[in-house]
Amino acid sequence: MRQLIIIFCLLAFVFGAGDVLAFGGSGCAEGSCRDCHSLDKSEAEELLKKYVDRVNSVDYAEVPGLWVAEVEKNGRNYPLYIDFSKSYIIAGSVVRAGSGENITRKLYKKFNRVDISKIPIDDALVLGNPGGKTKVIVFTDPKCPYCKKMHDEMKKVVANSPDVVFYIKLYPLKMHPQAYGISKSIICSKSMRMLEDSFNNRPVPEPACETSVVDNTLKLVESLGINSTPTMVLPGGTVVSGYKTAEKILEVIRKEKVAISSQK
Repeated sequence: MRQLIIIFCLLAFVFGAGDVLAFGGSGCAEGSCRDCHSLDKSEAEELLKKYVDRVNSVDYAEVPGLWVAEVEKNGRNYPLYIDFSKSYIIAGSVVRAGSGENITRKLYKKFNRVDISKIPIDDALVLGNPGGKTKVIVFTDPKCPYCKKMHDEMKKVVANSPDVVFYIKLYPLKMHPQAYGISKSIICSKSMRMLEDSFNNRPVPEPACETSVVDNTLKLVESLGINSTPTMVLPGGTVVSGYKTAEKILEVIRKEKVAISSQK
């Protein structure tokens, strides 16, 4: 009994009387720690003003004891974490231990969704059923080997999922000097065959018209923060970069639909 009293006294000395009460009487442990801690947007702006251009929003993070702020820097949005003491700013990946899901990456995609209404598709090549309800915009380079690989996977998707339709926008990268003129030729003829000829290193004729579509697309991708091919823009505005198999394409589309439904 005497040993228990000594231990309790040591705890009281270490934590302080107020903190001891928090473990069972009237402190945070009695309810949720969120009831004891708050951070509004103006406070977050003051804490982060040295590091970011602006703070868009603040909310509780999935990780207990942290807030997550959506911040803007150089035209892009990022998640930054702030601890409940307001003494630490945490940047970098937060990964869920059980599943390995990267929470920070998920937030980054959420914060950088694009407004698909700003992407014109009247100049796009259509792959799949034009009446398909699930519209995916794909930025592709006619000389990009990974774009060729994903083009073949997209064909598998539309063959098995008639609800999905891809709108292909030509985005020639500077690393492929021939791609600019080839993109103009494809757009002038609106020819899927020409795109596939280019993918397979077959000759493509010179442009049959004068068009500003390619230059407009180059300006558009810069404003959207897209800088690589292939890049998909899903129906909810989520940007997904890099080569994906047919199975992975359908998986990200499914997740996007779930996310859209949860927001309604």
